Amino acid sequence: MKLPLSYYLNQDVIFLAKDLLGKVLFTEIDGDITAGIIVETEAYFGVVDKASHAYGGRRTGRTETLYTQGGVSYVYLCYGIHHLFNIVSSVQDEPHAVLVRAVEPLIGTEIMELRRNMPASKAAISSGPGSAAKALGIDRSFNKKDLSGNEIWIEDHGIKFSPDEIVSGPRIGVAYAQEDALLPWRFYVKGNKFVSKPRS
Repeated sequence: MKLPLSYYLNQDVIFLAKDLLGKVLFTEIDGDITAGIIVETEAYFGVVDKASHAYGGRRTGRTETLYTQGGVSYVYLCYGIHHLFNIVSSVQDEPHAVLVRAVEPLIGTEIMELRRNMPASKAAISSGPGSAAKALGIDRSFNKKDLSGNEIWIEDHGIKFSPDEIVSGPRIGVAYAQEDALLPWRFYVKGNKFVSKPRS
């Protein structure tokens, strides 16, 4: 059920961002397991993508994780508040990544409720990348973790969406990326209440 390392070596990050919808993201922290169904993602296409942290081949202490072989987590702090969880994909030195923007609570919902201080019935519990990470207990300590390990991993539970159930549109919050801000590389499950806004 756990996705094999080979899954993450796929060099087509657009395919992966869509294919990850319906996959189940797990964390285990101090024996507490929480999991959510991935219902919204964004693809980041490495050195040629003006929205990517690795655009133009930028390499810093923070972005170095992106250049590792696919199958590790890339977690960074956004606006000094929210931890955002990304899946590094492709081969070494090709810094592709998929941002997980929303999950639907599946396992350990009572733990998620404590972390987010709200009932799991509220979409806001795991809608948006900061909320999804917080619900799953993901912080900077999860950066560069092996996604085939036992702290954070993704499983295939056979949840599939047909092409007409998946909506694509521009990514959110990347206006600085000029023309690349308009690329339809955000993908989400149509009608799922946990998808962040705007929803078409």
